[in-house]
Amino acid sequence: MTHDWQSDLDRVVATRFPSLVALRRHLHMYPEPSGEECETSRYLSEWLAEIGCEVRIGTGQRGLIADLPVACDAPERSRVALRADLDALHIQDAKQVAYRSRVDGVMHACGHDAHAALVAGALVAIRDLEQRKQLPWPVSVRGIFQPAEETCRGAREMIEDGALEQIGAVFSTHMDPLRGIGRIGLKQGVMTANCDEVLLTIRGRGGHAARPHETSDPIAAAAQLINAIYLSLPRVTDSQDAVVTTIGQISGGESANVIPEQVQLRGTVRTLDQKVREQTLEHIQRLADGVGQTSRTNITISFGVGAPGVINNPNLYDLVRWCTREVVGDKGLDSLSRPSMGSEDFAFYLQQIPGFMIRIGCLTADAHPTPLHTPEFDIDEQAIEIGARILARIVIHWSDPNRLQCEDATSSELGAGI
Repeated sequence: MTHDWQSDLDRVVATRFPSLVALRRHLHMYPEPSGEECETSRYLSEWLAEIGCEVRIGTGQRGLIADLPVACDAPERSRVALRADLDALHIQDAKQVAYRSRVDGVMHACGHDAHAALVAGALVAIRDLEQRKQLPWPVSVRGIFQPAEETCRGAREMIEDGALEQIGAVFSTHMDPLRGIGRIGLKQGVMTANCDEVLLTIRGRGGHAARPHETSDPIAAAAQLINAIYLSLPRVTDSQDAVVTTIGQISGGESANVIPEQVQLRGTVRTLDQKVREQTLEHIQRLADGVGQTSRTNITISFGVGAPGVINNPNLYDLVRWCTREVVGDKGLDSLSRPSMGSEDFAFYLQQIPGFMIRIGCLTADAHPTPLHTPEFDIDEQAIEIGARILARIVIHWSDPNRLQCEDATSSELGAGI
């Protein structure tokens, strides 16, 4: 047992940092969109196997479950999972850097390459300490490298593949390009919004562009409906309740001089409260019915894949805060006052077991921010080292046998009192 495993851990991560940057840059240069992460999974599986992980590739050769060998005296219930995501976005990389995407029209614009690298960094650091017998107690950890986060499918696929079997808690990170390097955002409770994907299909009667009176124009109806949604929802929603509705795709028509038969609108509805969510979806239905009647079109609504909100387990807050403070100090801790209206399919894991997501500041000092999901997005790669050090500490502190014994005692007392 070492009296100062934290310093040993930091030295290991610092030594491994160049290889973690190289890993991130490789993933950045060869991105794969949601549902196509086969080569990314293969490359990472080889990288993780080299550091001693027992790796299982997920369904469809996408996604990885990577376990470090379990010491014989490590209790199974103390196994911790660290989750990363692998998919990229259909965005053209506009950065002029050596590691810019080499795949036309696809790039890592949400930091998933960095998430994968820092989870890999935490695993390799723990493995190194274990081999050097510098861990303070036995540790059991799993890396979950999931596909298809952006389409809200990957977490559920990994759960079906057994990613959460014998897992006591799961932790994750998200890059925050508006937060300076060395700053970490923490929040108890609701962290992100519920997200519902909405598909509106408008069916009318097509015809010649010169004679719109002979048609039931679905494009005109689509324009009315979009305006109605954007103008009406703020007037029927309590101003203190967060609702964000965005139409991100319009599909309809083939020719400039032909009014089409059908138009489709795709968008998202994001809310923080379940009751507000239900009211918002009901109001969109009423708007669609009204526009359909006045435009002589038929408008139907269906819902695609969505994600519930990420709800950080309050009982894990002190653990996460302690580990974060060891790395960035009190000045680097940012308490998040409001949830993000973005969504994350990490929420599906948290419906099964306790977990916590933290936001990693990745903006270089005095640099111009490059927001998520934009062609210029990039990170200060020091965020990888910081994130790896925090996650490794969380795993080790979580595995403290004294903490586990306290949890068992508390559970027994609660059970006796029921």
